[in-house]
Amino acid sequence: MEFSDVIAKRYSCQKYDEARQVKPEALEKILEAGRLAPTAKNLQEQHVYVLQSAESLAIVDELTPCRYGAPTVLAVAFDATNVYLYPGDARDSGIEDAAIVATHMVLAACDAGVDSCWLNRFDPDAAKERLAPYLDRVTLVHSNFSELESVLRQAGVTGADGMLFDLGVSSPQLDDGSRGFSYM
Repeated sequence: MEFSDVIAKRYSCQKYDEARQVKPEALEKILEAGRLAPTAKNLQEQHVYVLQSAESLAIVDELTPCRYGAPTVLAVAFDATNVYLYPGDARDSGIEDAAIVATHMVLAACDAGVDSCWLNRFDPDAAKERLAPYLDRVTLVHSNFSELESVLRQAGVTGADGMLFDLGVSSPQLDDGSRGFSYM
């Protein structure tokens, strides 16, 4: 679909069929659009959480009346310790970068034939409080891969069953030399 067609076709869906789950290939396409979204200084401080379990969707329903029965919610957050500070240190890029990521995903959803709705009618403090018990389930670290040993030592990690690394490689960077690629 042409980009102008995506923009014209995209709308905020306010009634979903809860039994109709987003197909994995469509979800992957939507998440990839968010990953490729530009962020200030290319810090990529956003994190996208895919919420599909009954438990997680019930929490979303506690926080906002605007899920409209969507069977999948993509929650976009950002690491406040890894954002671009604008001159004067009065504000940072976290919220606008998260909004750019979310916009890319909403447009990709439309292109993939998936209905979407920007969900933002909630109290951030209430959300933080309600989600606090889940925050220790994952540790996100933004660091240079060469500092892995030091990062693990500082976190008190002596062993792990597995780790997930985002090494910053995207196929457009490898396919097109003008996109650039470097190891820092």
